[in-house]
Amino acid sequence: MADLHTSPLTSWHRAHGARMAPFADWDMPIQYTGILEEHQHTRTQASVFDICHMGEFFLSGPGATEALARIVTHNLETLKPGRCRYGFMLNDNGGVLDDLIVYRLAADDYMLVVNAATTASDLAWIREHLPRGLTLEDRSSLTAKIDLQGPQSFAVLAQVIPGTWTDLAYFAFRPVTWRGMELLVSRTGYTGELGVELYVPWSRALEIWEALLEHPVVKPAGLGARDTLRLEMGLPLYGQDLDTTHTPVEAGYGALLTSPAEFIGKSALPLVRERLVGLALEGRRSARHGDSVLVGDRVVGQVTSGSFAPSLGYAIALAYVAVEAADADTFAIQAAKTLLAARRVELPFYTQGTARTKLA
Repeated sequence: MADLHTSPLTSWHRAHGARMAPFADWDMPIQYTGILEEHQHTRTQASVFDICHMGEFFLSGPGATEALARIVTHNLETLKPGRCRYGFMLNDNGGVLDDLIVYRLAADDYMLVVNAATTASDLAWIREHLPRGLTLEDRSSLTAKIDLQGPQSFAVLAQVIPGTWTDLAYFAFRPVTWRGMELLVSRTGYTGELGVELYVPWSRALEIWEALLEHPVVKPAGLGARDTLRLEMGLPLYGQDLDTTHTPVEAGYGALLTSPAEFIGKSALPLVRERLVGLALEGRRSARHGDSVLVGDRVVGQVTSGSFAPSLGYAIALAYVAVEAADADTFAIQAAKTLLAARRVELPFYTQGTARTKLA
C-alpha cells in the first residue's frame, strides 16, 4: 500500500469510511455506502467522484495543432477553442494506446486528459513524436480532477460556483475563478448523466470537494459505481474494452474518426477482425472479463466487461466477437462451470441518461 499513489482526498476518504483498493497504482475509493446505492443516487440526484488519478498534459507552441493531429485521431480542424473532444492515440498497427479527451484552450494550446495507467507511456509516446520547438508539460501532479455527476448536478454547481451555467454546451468547458483559485469546468463525464468535471489546483482539491458535499443532494461515490454507470452506457474502459490489439473501429468508434490528418495507425483501420458488441444476460449473474463467448459450441469471442446493471435489473456485458459472428442474435457465455444465455443488444444499454439535456 505504501507504494501506491494517493490523491489529495485520500485522507478524507479513509476518515469517512470508504473502502479503498488499488487502481492503476493508486489508492482509490471503491465505495462508501455501497455500489448499488451510489449508482442509483448518481442516476437520480448528484454524486462527486475523486478522479485525481487521471493525467493532464499541456501542449503549446506554433505548429502544435499540426503536430498533435498526427498523434491523435481527433479532428482538430473542427475543434474550436472552448470545446473538447473524445478520441484515441494509436500505435502503428491501429491498436489503442489510450483513449483521451483533447481540450482546445486556444489556437495552438491544448490540454490532454489521459488514463492513469498509461500516463507515463503516453507522455513518452507523445514526446517521441513531437517536432522540436513545442512545449509539452505533464501537470498531473499539480492538477486534481473532481467529477460532479447526476441530473441535479447543474443546480448544485450554480449554488457552489455562482454564475450562469445553462449555456454551457455538452463537451464545452469554461475557466472560472472560485475563492481566488483558477479552475476549469468541463461539461463532460463518464456516467451518462448531466454533469461536469472540475480541474482544480491539487493543493485545494479538498476545499472544493467539501464545498460540493455541503449541498444536501450531493453524496460521494466510488469507482465501483463509476464502473457500473459507464458500463450501462456502453462506454469503454481502457485496459479492458480498449487495448493495443484492437482498433477504435473494432470497438465501435469508427464514426469518430473524421480527422483528415494522416495520424499514426490510420492506414491499419480498414482491417476489422472483431467487433465489440453489447450483450444482455438472463438474470442477475454477470459475466467476467476473459469469459469465452460462444455461438453453439464454437468459441467466437471474449467478454471484456461484465456486471449487474442496477438501472436495468439484469446483467450486461461487452465482448469482442469475431466479425463473422458479430451479427448473431443469441450467444452463450462460459462463466466458470456455468453457461449463461445472452442476446445481442444495441448500445447504450441504458437509454435514459441526462448527459445531453438542454439547459437553456
